[in-house]
Amino acid sequence: MERTTCCIVGGGPAGMVLGLLLARCGVAVTILEKHGDFLRDFRGDTVHPSTLSLLDDLGLAARFERLPQRRVHTVQLPVGRGGKRLTVGRLDSLPGKYKYIAMVPQWDLLNLLADEGGREPDFDLRMNTEAVSFLREEGRVTGVRYRTSDGVTGVVRADLTVACDGRGSLARQLPELRLRRFPCPMDAWWFRLPRLPQDPEGLVGNAGDRFLTAMIDRGDYWQCGAMIPKGTDAERRAAGLDRFMCQFADTAPWLGDRVHALESWDQVQLLDVRLDRLRRWHLPGLLCIGDAAHAMSPILGIGINLAVQDAVAAARHLATPLRAGTVVSRDLLRVQRRRWPTAAATQALQRIAHAQVISPVLDGSVDANASRPTRLVVRGIMATPGLSRLPGYFFAYGALRERPPAAARR
Repeated sequence: MERTTCCIVGGGPAGMVLGLLLARCGVAVTILEKHGDFLRDFRGDTVHPSTLSLLDDLGLAARFERLPQRRVHTVQLPVGRGGKRLTVGRLDSLPGKYKYIAMVPQWDLLNLLADEGGREPDFDLRMNTEAVSFLREEGRVTGVRYRTSDGVTGVVRADLTVACDGRGSLARQLPELRLRRFPCPMDAWWFRLPRLPQDPEGLVGNAGDRFLTAMIDRGDYWQCGAMIPKGTDAERRAAGLDRFMCQFADTAPWLGDRVHALESWDQVQLLDVRLDRLRRWHLPGLLCIGDAAHAMSPILGIGINLAVQDAVAAARHLATPLRAGTVVSRDLLRVQRRRWPTAAATQALQRIAHAQVISPVLDGSVDANASRPTRLVVRGIMATPGLSRLPGYFFAYGALRERPPAAARR
């Protein structure tokens, strides 16, 4: 049996940022990550100005800038075939140093955070170690039971356990936290295609025959996503891979020479897209942040940055009581009250995008009158000098901008 001050379940963006911030504040942290590395293709890669500013505060900006990346200065949604897109936010006119979204492979960001955390004596990252259940004593979560990839089991006791293990979180099995689900119109297919030097750069998206595409430039290959109507995976696979790839290439004619690059449906992974959040993010001894607390749609690529901002707020509110050994439920409630408005507002925006932009494309009614008023309103906002900065600021920093604890800055 081992003991730590804060046990963090999950080594994604929220878990790694929280672990680094707390360790720099003198709090002993143990992070349990079930995988042996961070190399998983199909994870979000958008690093928004809120996270870029955080890395700057932590003294990591120069190292981050050396990572391979592309930069995006506008946020757009496809609204029809043939390349028509709706600009829903501009970042190039924002105040501050960072006026773009950096497209960086998530494993590079996580490796950077892990390397920096390894410099702190209070930072303990355990790879290949999966949390399998919570310890609960007298109504309080007092740690976790874990199992390593080679079958070793053990227990970590902690003053506070933080669930950062995504939408499949252990914490979501606890009925007291009350999960609230929202309708979601799509699922997503993820796959790779070769990239040639003459191809476009950065983030490329478009609309096809009842699907939406998003392609992330990885240098020598494209990480491709296709959003399809929810529940149609089996039906569309039965129609044939060649048919889909020809439809996909129709949205980007420069891909025509790669329609046969995929040889099997085994190369196409399905993501069950969800949009939900916990009504309660905490119990005595337990806090949920990031996707564990609120699973986001991939629309607008906001999920990573919300999770990171959750971690920053948690570190700022909890570092002192954790160091003093006095953390109580009231401290955890403060974190939820601070972060809930941004999560709820973002999900409301995504639900509007689902209904007014995404669903009309997926159901084949891209010219439906239902989406026209929304497009007119968005274009009106973007054309008004006083209002045009607001959507961009929201995408950049969320409803609330979080600052790390002073002790964690460099």
